[in-house]
Amino acid sequence: QVQLVESGGGSVQAGGSLRLSCVASGDIDSRYYRGWFRQAPGKEREGVAAIDTHTARTFYADSVKGRFTISQDNAAHTLYLQMNSLKPEDTGMYYCAAEGYGRWNEQKTYDYWGQGTQVTVSS
Repeated sequence: QVQLVESGGGSVQAGGSLRLSCVASGDIDSRYYRGWFRQAPGKEREGVAAIDTHTARTFYADSVKGRFTISQDNAAHTLYLQMNSLKPEDTGMYYCAAEGYGRWNEQKTYDYWGQGTQVTVSS
């Protein structure tokens, strides 16, 4: 059974930074995407960033390009999301997802999800 546990969320002012972590346990297939999604109140969950765990190729939503960086530590089974220059519109619950095969920014691509970590950015 695969489990994903996120951490690192919090409250920051606009312009600040946060680093999210997602630790995976269980038998995760390393051939597929791992990604980060977020969901703001009243909005649909959207893809933020993803990484092809085999090639390390990365993908980003246009809204976070140049500000967020996704990375992985395979030895530690951990996925990271470094978030810089945060904006109020980045506020939301951030979810880690694993074993994605398909379009990186579609929820149906992924088989496993974490419980989420809250990010709140104040102006």
